[in-house]
Amino acid sequence: MNTTHHLNEQMLLAHSAGVLPEAFDLVIACHLYLSEQSRALQCCYDALGGVVLNDCEAARMSSSALSATLHQIKTGPCDCHTPKICTGTFPEPLQPYIGDNPDNIRWHRMGKGYRQAKITTSPEASARLIYVPPSRPMPAFEQKGTQLILVLKGSYRHGESRFRRGDIEITPPYHSEPTMSCAKKGCICLCATDHPPKTGWLKRLLPSL
Repeated sequence: MNTTHHLNEQMLLAHSAGVLPEAFDLVIACHLYLSEQSRALQCCYDALGGVVLNDCEAARMSSSALSATLHQIKTGPCDCHTPKICTGTFPEPLQPYIGDNPDNIRWHRMGKGYRQAKITTSPEASARLIYVPPSRPMPAFEQKGTQLILVLKGSYRHGESRFRRGDIEITPPYHSEPTMSCAKKGCICLCATDHPPKTGWLKRLLPSL
C-alpha cells in the first residue's frame, strides 16, 4: 500500500529496540503492516540491531543452555505463520486485541455520532479506536503526552496535509494546532498516547459542533 505520512527514524529505532510501551508498538506494527516504505526501513534497523548484538561481549552461560533451548524449540508452541493479506479495515496485528470479527468490537457512543473503543494494553500508555462521523472535526483530546494517530479507514485533513489509510501522525505533548477535520466519508483511527487523555474532551468538543 502506498502511504504518504510515515514514522520518523527515532520512533522506528525505538520500536526495533523494544523500548516503547505496548500501545505504541501496536500502532506502529499496524502502520508497518500497511506501509511498504516504513516496513523496508524497519527491516534495516532490525538488521542493524543484529549487527550490534553480534559485536557485544559474549555472556557466560551454563553448559546445558544450548540443549535446554533446543528442547524448548522442539516442545514449545509454534507461533510462526504466514502474514495474511489485509483485505479488511483492521490490520492483522490488531486482531488479537479486538478479535477476528469487527462486529464484536465494543464501541462506546460519545454523542454526535462519535464512537470510541478502548484497547487493553500495558499501563504505560493507552490505545483506542476512534470513529469520527462524516464532516465532523477530529476529537481534541487534552493530551499531556505524545500521541500516535493511524488512519485505518477513510481520511482526515490537518492543515494542508491529508491523512489516508496507512498514514500516521505524531502529535507532541500539549498539541495546540487547529482542529483536524474529517473527510465526507468519516474515518476510523487507531490512537495511542503515553499519557491518558482527560475524559472531558467531549465537553470541549460539543460546543463547536
